Amino acid sequence: MNSIPERDPTTADAPEHLDVLIVGAGLSGIDAAYRLQTECPGKRFALLEAREAIGGTWDFFRYPGIRSDSDMSTLGFPFRPWRDARALAAGEEIRDYVQDTARQYGIDRQVRLGWRVTRAAWCSREARWTVDVQAGPEPRATRLTCDFLYLCSGYYDYARGHSPTFPGAERFGGRIVHPQDWPADLDYSGQRVVVIGSGATAVTLVPALAERAAQVTLLQRSPTYIVSRPRDDRLARWAHAQLSATLADRLVRWANIGLGIATYRFCRTFPERARASILAGVRRALGPGHDVERHFTPRYKPWDQRICLVPDGDLFRALREGKASIVTDRIEHFTETGVQLAGGDHLDADLIVTATGLVLKMAGGAELEMDGRAIDPARRMVYRGMMLEGVPNLAIAFGYSNASWTLRCDLTARHVCRLLNYMDRHGYRYCLAPPDASLRPRPLLDFSSGYVRRADAVLPRQGSRAPWRVHQNYLLDWAAFTFGRPDDGVMRFFRTPDKTASTEERPNEETR
Repeated sequence: MNSIPERDPTTADAPEHLDVLIVGAGLSGIDAAYRLQTECPGKRFALLEAREAIGGTWDFFRYPGIRSDSDMSTLGFPFRPWRDARALAAGEEIRDYVQDTARQYGIDRQVRLGWRVTRAAWCSREARWTVDVQAGPEPRATRLTCDFLYLCSGYYDYARGHSPTFPGAERFGGRIVHPQDWPADLDYSGQRVVVIGSGATAVTLVPALAERAAQVTLLQRSPTYIVSRPRDDRLARWAHAQLSATLADRLVRWANIGLGIATYRFCRTFPERARASILAGVRRALGPGHDVERHFTPRYKPWDQRICLVPDGDLFRALREGKASIVTDRIEHFTETGVQLAGGDHLDADLIVTATGLVLKMAGGAELEMDGRAIDPARRMVYRGMMLEGVPNLAIAFGYSNASWTLRCDLTARHVCRLLNYMDRHGYRYCLAPPDASLRPRPLLDFSSGYVRRADAVLPRQGSRAPWRVHQNYLLDWAAFTFGRPDDGVMRFFRTPDKTASTEERPNEETR
């Protein structure tokens, strides 16, 4: 690995050139950097992070109770296994784990904090990307160039969450907070809190707020599936006590991968049996006296939306003990003292938390261009879930929607390294997956969740067959990435820049 010294963006005369530029220093960015420096040790690279800290989502979100909703044996890095017995970890623990990993492998020295990418443009004549950045504590424009651009910035908009307009909100005398903008000084002790929402954020917030608030009400328009999972992984505790660390890590990781795949397939294949099993678990956790049909029985099938996990049934315990309550109804309007419901009831509140979802954004909001023309990811399909059709030397880290984010991102990072090494061995400058008119486009995320539907004009599409089909199955992807060749008959490789036309105009020409 070649160490890259920090540069002063205000004094550099010519754009600094890198072999690979990674955007984002969260889980996927740190994973990508590790793979690059171990599998492509000759590559010069840097990570640009718009915020002032490493950690991505896990450093950004600070609302009470934030934690993983995937088991840590698969959310963690495969090269530095999570060895705590807790399967569902707190947000600050995950942040520390990501930052410690970056320090342990020297990746932190490659990270440039406070560098926000605003535009990235590919030039076919030069066969390189030009990346415009706002850098430094007092942002000033600077420019970098790179041969390969790797976007690991996720698809959440960190600038804003989804906040519907509620009639009468301006009349409310208390405070209205979105979890994405949780104030560090917010004291809700002894207050009456209404949490609007039914997704993972809402079911995480309610038991955490109930520890200090006078009363917490979860107000949902419609229910979601909620499953209790032990906070501690008993298999992990046993394996690390009885086996070598390496063997225990592999056993726990693959056991959780297998459990996740089997559970998902069961839910999709036998939705009514899965529904009955989930609701039976809810009834056991709540005990008598709770309307499970109204508050915990969604209209959709299991895994049409992501299932919410609650560690050790903490949400059910808060409801059972009377520290929290749940209401399923529509909001008519806000009042000076709370929320008026369409059914006639009024919820008194000192604090209203709008856990109403996230806004999705590609490339961290940066503009993407190719030969002077804008690249709209929503109008393109993704090759192997990682490269936009017709766009050269650009990879995007997408995680699973039904499993841990890191699982798929690590497969992508390793395949990017295979592509880079293959191009180096054969003297190629760039690669791309050309458009295929015979493919039928499909949504990238096969979910009915509101945030997914709202992102229809943002996210790229998947195709109707491999390698354009995005499997939500780690075993299938692992086999495809492990045994698949970089030159699979779809990916095209080029030795010399195109001096006469843009790559998009000539997607099928290959310079051998």
